Amino acid sequence: MKLKKAGLKMMRLNKYIAESGITSRRKAEDLILQGRISLNGEIITELTYKVDPGKDEIYLDGEKINLKKHQYYLLNKPAGVVTTTNDEKKRRTVLDIIKTNERIYPVGRLDYSTTGVLFLTNDGNFSQLLTHPGNKVPREYEVLLDKPLSRDDLEKLLRGIYPGGVKGKFQNISFIDTKHYSRVKVTTVEGRNHFVKNMFGALGYHVLKLNRISYAGIKANIDKGEYRKLTAKEIKQITARYGK
Repeated sequence: MKLKKAGLKMMRLNKYIAESGITSRRKAEDLILQGRISLNGEIITELTYKVDPGKDEIYLDGEKINLKKHQYYLLNKPAGVVTTTNDEKKRRTVLDIIKTNERIYPVGRLDYSTTGVLFLTNDGNFSQLLTHPGNKVPREYEVLLDKPLSRDDLEKLLRGIYPGGVKGKFQNISFIDTKHYSRVKVTTVEGRNHFVKNMFGALGYHVLKLNRISYAGIKANIDKGEYRKLTAKEIKQITARYGK
């Protein structure tokens, strides 16, 4: 977002926090209610409070925060990399791959061994849009199973099953290679951790390889381990289709 030095528009405090790249707007509200945000030296706990970005000084736990220039990256995540900002075991993280001076963070997670499309950004609202369950943003995966998927189990996965006691289902399943029924492509709007693996696991299948080929309709089109910036057209497409 571009702002002029003068004539800045007033904005809600939670939006300012989100656009500083710290967190989503919803989580920014929690920070405000917890009394961790101060404005010009005064603690603010009112969610509807508006600030002047050109004049006011906003602090989180005593540390000043500023609006950031939003950045949006798409990484074709390789295996053997963790989807986190830092790792206790000192393993390589997705942030080690992308070269930027801005503080960005991954949108959702991909397992250590899972590959494919992963977004990273410092735009909290964009991250919230993609991950909020109510927006039903589709994720498409290529899956290699340890044995052929039966037609009966395919139908169950489309109707819905209860891994962990919570109903889940795939929006679509197709066979990638009709000679090898252990290779399938699935589409889901679920963002729960290990969702694809847990769905197949509940029916006795083990996922040998998992690759996310698209997220919100955006494909990588780059090699594993490579990254690129999302285009303005792609960002607009995502926000127009799934924003509310």
